[in-house]
Amino acid sequence: MHIAQIRARAVMAPLAVPITTAQASIPAAPLVLVDAETDQGVTGTAYIFGYTPLMLKPLVQFLTDLSEVLKGTSALPADVAHHTETQFRLLGRQGMVGMALAGLDLALWDAQGKAAGLPVCALFGATPRPLPCYDSQGLFVPGRDEGLIEASLARGFQAIKVKLGFPTVAEDVAALRVVRDMIGPERRLMLDYNQAFDAPEATARIRAIEEAGLNLTWVEEPVPAEDLAGYRRVRTAVSTPIQSGENWWHPADAARMIADTDYAMPDLIKIGGFTGWFRAAAMAEAAGVPVSSHLFVEASAHALAATPNAHLLEWLDIAGGLMTEPYAVEDGYVTARGPGLGITWDDEKVAHHLIR
Repeated sequence: MHIAQIRARAVMAPLAVPITTAQASIPAAPLVLVDAETDQGVTGTAYIFGYTPLMLKPLVQFLTDLSEVLKGTSALPADVAHHTETQFRLLGRQGMVGMALAGLDLALWDAQGKAAGLPVCALFGATPRPLPCYDSQGLFVPGRDEGLIEASLARGFQAIKVKLGFPTVAEDVAALRVVRDMIGPERRLMLDYNQAFDAPEATARIRAIEEAGLNLTWVEEPVPAEDLAGYRRVRTAVSTPIQSGENWWHPADAARMIADTDYAMPDLIKIGGFTGWFRAAAMAEAAGVPVSSHLFVEASAHALAATPNAHLLEWLDIAGGLMTEPYAVEDGYVTARGPGLGITWDDEKVAHHLIR
C-alpha cells in the first residue's frame, strides 16, 4: 500500500468527568483525528491528544502539509518512520512534529491491520487478551469526589489512581486516607503528582505518606520529567516505587531514563507510536522494568497485549464519546479488538464537536 492522502480534523471531545490536577483542569479533550488514506482503499484511523486547544490548528495544518510530502510513498510504518526521521533530523522530532508523526504511525498500523483483517496486536504476534487496568482519576477532593471512587468500585476496578498536590502534605495524606479507607487494603492505590515538586519536597511528601501506612503501588512523576538527578534523589530516599515515562520523547529518552524509574509508562504519541513503543518497551524489559500505558486506551490495549512486561492499562477514556462503539471496561479489564485498532467514528458526534 501507498499513502494517498492524510486528513486531520480538530475536535473538542466530550469527557464524562473533566481531567483535573492541582494546577489545571481540562473540561473537554482537544483531539486531532488522523485518517491515513491508502491507494488500496483502506483508511487507517487514530487520534492525537493535544493537551490544549492551542495545539489543534497547528497539528491539523502540519499533517495537511505532510500529506503532500508523503503522498505516493510507502504506507508501511517502518518506511514512513525512516523517511520522516531523515526529513526532520535537523529540526528534531519532539513537540508538535513528534506528536503528528506518532499519530500517523498509529493510523498506518491501523490500516495494516484492516488490510489483513486482523487486530493490530496480531501484527506483533499477540492475541487480544483481557488486560488489568486502573481507573485514572483527577484531583481527589474529600467531601466532593467520593462518588467517583464508588463508581470505580462498582465497575470492578481493582486499582485506582488519584492526582494530588495540595498546599500541604497533611492535606495529601488526608485525601489518600479517605480513598484507601473506601477501596480497602487489597486494591492497588496510585498517586500522580504531575511533576509538581522539586526533589526535597517530593521526598518529604512521599515519606509522610509512607509513615501514614497508605501502601501506594507507585508515585508518578513527583518531580519534573526532565529532572533525572531529582528522580535519583527521590528514589534513593523513599521506599515507594516511582513511576515515570509519559513525558519521554521517543526511544532515546527511554534509553536515558529507564534506569531511574521503577515503573515505565510510555505515552504512545510522545514515544513515537507503536514503532517507538516497542523499542522503548524492549529497553524496559531488558532493565526489568514493568510497562504500563498512558491514555489512548484503544491503541494501548493492542500495545500492551504484545508487550511481555506489560503491567497496567490506564483507563482514561478521552475519545470514546466520539465513537460508534467505545471500548469498555469489564470487571476491571479491557480487551483489544479489531480489525485494526477497532475504532469507528460516529460522524454526527464528530461533526457536532468539530473545531473549524
